[in-house]
Amino acid sequence: MNSWHTVKVKYTKQLTDGTLKRVTEPYLVNAISFTEAEARIHQEVGEFVRGEFMVTSIVKTDFADIFQYDDAEDWYKCKVAYITEDLDSGKEKKVNNNFLVSAHTVKEAYERIEESLKGLMVTYEISVIQKTPFIEIYPYAPIEGEEVVTDDVYDSEEETGSSINVAYVAPEEE
Repeated sequence: MNSWHTVKVKYTKQLTDGTLKRVTEPYLVNAISFTEAEARIHQEVGEFVRGEFMVTSIVKTDFADIFQYDDAEDWYKCKVAYITEDLDSGKEKKVNNNFLVSAHTVKEAYERIEESLKGLMVTYEISVIQKTPFIEIYPYAPIEGEEVVTDDVYDSEEETGSSINVAYVAPEEE
């Protein structure tokens, strides 16, 4: 599941000098739907915002993958292009993917995206790296009361016996 949503939240923030200022800040939420993204942001932001806040917009955002490093809080959007061949027509096609990486500087973001993509079997080009305004990123988490269950699934076609872990959310029992 890779459904990322940019959610903008408007609230009154206390600055370091003690003054209050009305701000609108973007957050990135992994959720199945717009409704779930709004519910998750209310849960997450409600924990640290005093007073009222309002969700001003929710936009679906396309990221192929996110690479988080614990030592950095700034997020950089990296546009990566690679060439693929169309199987039907045989023509080459340029494909662009957006990745998100945490880093301190643009140079470090470039090095980290290079490191993360080094196993890619195609030639690629990092065409754009830009700092994002995201305050926080919230990966997918099951809604309270739901339990995430993993099962082993076996490849019956080849009967190799190798297992693949599959996660799903178990429905609540009444």
